[in-house]
Amino acid sequence: MQPLNRRPPPMHSAPRGLTGALVGAAKGAVMGAARGAAMGVSGEAPQAGPQGARRHDPAPSYWDYKMQRLMLTPVFRVLFRFGLPALAVTAVVGLVLASEGRRTAIAGVYESLKEQFQARPEFRVSLLAVEGASPDLADAVRARLQVKFPVSSFDLDLDALRERAETLDAIAAAELAVRSGGVLQVTITERVPALIWRGPQGLTLLDAEGHRVASLASRADRPDLPVIVGEGADEAAAEALELVDAAGPMMKRLRGLVRMGDRRWDMVLDRNQRLLLPEDRPVQALERLLALDQAEDLLGRDLAAIDLRDEKRPILRLGEDALLQARRARGLIPEEEKKTESDL
Repeated sequence: MQPLNRRPPPMHSAPRGLTGALVGAAKGAVMGAARGAAMGVSGEAPQAGPQGARRHDPAPSYWDYKMQRLMLTPVFRVLFRFGLPALAVTAVVGLVLASEGRRTAIAGVYESLKEQFQARPEFRVSLLAVEGASPDLADAVRARLQVKFPVSSFDLDLDALRERAETLDAIAAAELAVRSGGVLQVTITERVPALIWRGPQGLTLLDAEGHRVASLASRADRPDLPVIVGEGADEAAAEALELVDAAGPMMKRLRGLVRMGDRRWDMVLDRNQRLLLPEDRPVQALERLLALDQAEDLLGRDLAAIDLRDEKRPILRLGEDALLQARRARGLIPEEEKKTESDL
């Protein structure tokens, strides 16, 4: 009795060894020839290879797999796409520039192209226009800039020219620009004279900030401007203008301001009247004096000076005639005897 898990032997076992190989080859050749003849007669397309043939494996190879994994890394992807081309270009440029002769040739070509481009007619500047300045100041600006025309706009240093123009005392600000038509336009902002400073070098016009504008030959040339005198008067020009603005009704009588000890101001009026202003808050002291003058007509009296340095107690200094009359009124000076007709 045979066991159940044992397969029965084949009915016809194929011969083994060399004989079996020969028999199998002959049988395959005969069957292949017969199958080919049958397919040719019927017109049937040939089928795929034999059932035991090896098919293509769709899975990537080992190196393809490694490359795909690396391309999924952001750093490697950036380096592969941009780093390698940049490195290649750098290497080529380095090899080209390694030779001193090639560097000299490249620099010469660059300079030649640069000069040809800058020398084109559309970049040529041939005229200088000065706006916002008086004729004399415009001539002074042209002389100070010293630009030789024609010149390429690339050769003009506008910042340096602006600084050179602003070195003139009468110019507060300057703007330079190259306009169409080859025109170098200079727009000038002049300083406005506000005061006359009588200093060691004579009369000088000052603006509101105390900056020098120009020299003045005579006081009669600018009678509309007040005069300031004294040490440090030019540096305190802003405060002097505040006092001039606060003077108001006294402007017609104002002759000038004197800087005392580089600390405070004395305001000089006609008839040699002098107002001694305090060091602190001089404008407020002047306003109080104007209010007192409006009530008592103080400035219309014979006073030589009014000392306002002590705001709680102003001091009045009488004029010569007023002082003489006061002394006579007190009996300090005897009255002159009246002349009679016999004395004539």
